[in-house]
Amino acid sequence: QVQLAESGGGLVQAGGSLRLSCVASGHIFSIDQMGWYRQAPGKQRELVALFTHSGGTNYADSVKGRFTISRDNAKNTVFLEMNNLKPEDTAVYCCYADPIVITKVAGTTVHRYLEVWGQGTLVTVSS
Repeated sequence: QVQLAESGGGLVQAGGSLRLSCVASGHIFSIDQMGWYRQAPGKQRELVALFTHSGGTNYADSVKGRFTISRDNAKNTVFLEMNNLKPEDTAVYCCYADPIVITKVAGTTVHRYLEVWGQGTLVTVSS
């Protein structure tokens, strides 16, 4: 029903910058939360930056002041501007969204929150 398409990952030297993009497509009624998580080898997936239900933003402490999340609601798109990248930022970055879709259950209209993950885009920061 909903797909997330990520782009922008790549190899960059420490101190450099990258900009990630994520576009949500499909039969979307609306999108509640949308943002970015990352997972480094051998580590748990962690929140990087997220537009929350309340309309605010959450950032991991490790990226505050360096990363900026932005969005284009009309295009169901979020961006992640990553500046002053460090080798510790190396990870697969995955877009996340919880779009609302409308379904029929036994003739009843139901609004459902989905939890959708992108396939991920690899960011590698060399020292």
